[in-house]
Amino acid sequence: MKETAVFWRRTDAALWLSVCAAVLFGCLLIASMQRSGDYNYLRPQLAAAAAGLALAVLLGKADYRCLADRWYIAAGAALLLTAAVFLFGMRVSGTDDTAWLVLPLGLTVQPSEFVKLCFILTFAKHLSVLRGKNALRRPWGVMSLAAHVLLPVAAIHLQGDDGAALIFLLMAAAMASAAGIPRRCFAVLGGGLLAGLPLLWAFFLNGEQRSRLSALFDPDGSAMTNYGWQQYQAKLSLACGELYGSGLFHGARVGCGIVPEQENDFILTVAGEELGFFGCLPILLLLLWILLRILRAMRLTRDFCGRCVCCGVFALIASQAVINLGMVLGFLPVIGVTLPFFSAGGSSLLSVLAAVGLAQSVNYHNDTDLHTARLRQAKNRIRL
Repeated sequence: MKETAVFWRRTDAALWLSVCAAVLFGCLLIASMQRSGDYNYLRPQLAAAAAGLALAVLLGKADYRCLADRWYIAAGAALLLTAAVFLFGMRVSGTDDTAWLVLPLGLTVQPSEFVKLCFILTFAKHLSVLRGKNALRRPWGVMSLAAHVLLPVAAIHLQGDDGAALIFLLMAAAMASAAGIPRRCFAVLGGGLLAGLPLLWAFFLNGEQRSRLSALFDPDGSAMTNYGWQQYQAKLSLACGELYGSGLFHGARVGCGIVPEQENDFILTVAGEELGFFGCLPILLLLLWILLRILRAMRLTRDFCGRCVCCGVFALIASQAVINLGMVLGFLPVIGVTLPFFSAGGSSLLSVLAAVGLAQSVNYHNDTDLHTARLRQAKNRIRL
């Protein structure tokens, strides 16, 4: 009990509580949409939540610096997970990629979700090493970071999961910017991307991806009966909820399962129809509060690697949340990105909870360092 109290005091209790509230809220929404089909999404979600919270506590107690120092273990795990997808990956119903592995008992797992955690640790260590060599502003240092990013992005792209590939790019950009990479590097990269858009459209995007992008600019045309159908129905469900919604477990469109993947990428439509605008506000506020607490951990730590880890966790959750909301509201194309803590999916929930554990590890060991420093100061004063 004493050790538990110390752990609770040295980590961010507000972050723990807000994460648990978000997970429970998500389970409530999943329980509501259960009546739209025969498959039980709630049971694996509860199991993933319990396992994820236990993993978050273990990672919170582990020293993130030791994990980053053993970057080769994270890199090896990421390599094995990625290779397993190329060898044994298969497409799961409701997805358009082959980024899934089927485990015994019919369970499915998406390895790219766990590769994100490995990337946060290895990229934070890479940035720390370059900083120690004063190479963050040197061309060879920046090029090595670019190679570090492009390797997982290319592998995930070849699996067909471009949503996850985009998350990797955004995490890397946020961590590199926080580490002090010159802005001119981002300007050059942005200019190169703009210049390469025609090539990207012609050679890298497939027909389905181009159709999804085109549907954003044809909200009233034939696209609504094809690739824009899901977003069109999502906006209808949000509109039907108005301010207060039809009541939890009483949404007609939710019960009929009109919005495809409403338990996953479009979980916000369940809250919108059944709880209305005022029911969606707590979701947004919880996500914002979680992000602010992670930023607080980033600001308080004195360790450079700890700041990079917190920045990576922040970018992971923030980018997924913004992209998911953009998908549901019709501002961004549908690319298969879940809403953190709320969407059904064991892999996604486990990864974001584990990421929270990494941020809590920074909190825990930052407080330990401060406590040790204060003890040393007190001992020195006594000796004097």
